Amino acid sequence: MKNLKYFILITFISTSFFSCDDDFLDTVPNDRISSELFWQTDQDAVFAANAVYPFLLQDAFSFTMWDAMSDIGHVTLQWRDESLVEKGAHNSSNGKVASEWAFAYRGIQAANIFMGNVEKMTPQDPALIERLKAEVKVIRAYSYIRLAILYGDVPLVDHELTLEESRELTRTPVEQVWDFISDELTAAAASLPKVQSDKGRITKGAALALKARAMLYAGRYTEAALAAKEVMDLQVYSLNASYKDLFSYQAQNTAEIILDRQFAKNVNNNNIFNLTTPNSIWPQVNQFVPRKRAVDAYQMANGKDITDPTSGFDPYNPYINRDPRLGYTIYTLGDTLLNGTIYNPEPNSGTGDAIGSSENSTFSGFNVKKYLNPEDMAQPTNCGINIILLRYAEVLLTYAEAKIEANDIDQSVLDAINEVRQRPDVNMPPITVMGGQEELREIVRKERTVELAFEGLRYFDIRRWRIAEDLTGIIKGMTYENNSGELVTIALTGFDIAFDKERDYLWPIPNDERVLNPNLTQNPGW
Repeated sequence: MKNLKYFILITFISTSFFSCDDDFLDTVPNDRISSELFWQTDQDAVFAANAVYPFLLQDAFSFTMWDAMSDIGHVTLQWRDESLVEKGAHNSSNGKVASEWAFAYRGIQAANIFMGNVEKMTPQDPALIERLKAEVKVIRAYSYIRLAILYGDVPLVDHELTLEESRELTRTPVEQVWDFISDELTAAAASLPKVQSDKGRITKGAALALKARAMLYAGRYTEAALAAKEVMDLQVYSLNASYKDLFSYQAQNTAEIILDRQFAKNVNNNNIFNLTTPNSIWPQVNQFVPRKRAVDAYQMANGKDITDPTSGFDPYNPYINRDPRLGYTIYTLGDTLLNGTIYNPEPNSGTGDAIGSSENSTFSGFNVKKYLNPEDMAQPTNCGINIILLRYAEVLLTYAEAKIEANDIDQSVLDAINEVRQRPDVNMPPITVMGGQEELREIVRKERTVELAFEGLRYFDIRRWRIAEDLTGIIKGMTYENNSGELVTIALTGFDIAFDKERDYLWPIPNDERVLNPNLTQNPGW
């Protein structure tokens, strides 16, 4: 799908077509593809299915902003809608709240239009059509997962809506939405191959891995563990030998990648480099930065937390002898940047990265390293790097967490966690003690934090773990040695993280949606 040319058909499948009995008006439109001309051949169905794929990801900005709104990141520009979410100051008119709802339902409507029209066809290759239907079901389920975890009860729609129907929808209990997601992904997996010759297309493993994630989010831990185990038993996926290279062009379409949103320079590009790069590489574009909480989550290379007095942590050399994933994920003081300069964010350092030097410079003294590649330096807004939506490491950690939460703890739990920790270029000490549920819960949550940092998952993790209210207060950044030899920790004054546990675990239903459809009730506290 790298050079797919038919994404423009999204305008076609998102358009309702009308007919009239008056012969004079029964003409073929010349400004778009008519449904009377389309949906005739199997190739039409392929093109239409391809046009639903963009709804896997709104854009690179929305992808990066999830972790920016969590406890490990921070939105650089405080006037953005996402910054209001950080502060607990968002409401039902917030742009982020509205855009996520709208994008998800646009994707669902596109999928439903596809499903309704493809059923009317007489296919030359029925197996192909069944596969395409399964792919589209997965994309529709992907949209519903996001809606359920953000808004709770949401309208469950499985057919193309008319304007009149859309104004009469009511909210479906979230447990029924999770049932639908589970059933759809199970059915889709049965019709999908293990491997697709066209890279980027949805596979059996993608459907099952997405089901594992969904059931983990829903708190259906036995189902989550079983789905994850099915992915593991496919024997299709394995960890990339190099975590460092995982987010490079060289690692695209390797065995760890289960589902991604495919891009190509000059054809279907993204701007993820432009959104996260340090100022001294590309000025005035950085949108979010890591916080101290993210950096501190990485253990010492000996497997001990930096807060452990026996860990060997040196506050004057805080990035030495740490979990290698820290250096692969976050730019810290003294790192070499892609342009060969040394990263120096200390205040008054005179570099483009100096804390406080500009609106877009890092406030924390850290920058994200994932997805930054030298191939994109010349044109940072024209990236062709694929954005990973599901990878095998997440499946392993989902399996371990689900088994722990179900209190079905055995050696396979440790094996799954250790497989992630002992990737060749990470090689962290294995977990050897078969602890109880509480101890193992803490271990697997820490592992998810560092393994999956800045991959769009942390915001949802802290919400489903119900710990967001414990992560509020002042945002802190790097600790550095000032000219007097004292250690100083950066703190962002005038900006406190806030979270109301009685209200904020669900987003409000967007105000505009409720104006159009008064049948949509509001979540508590909004």
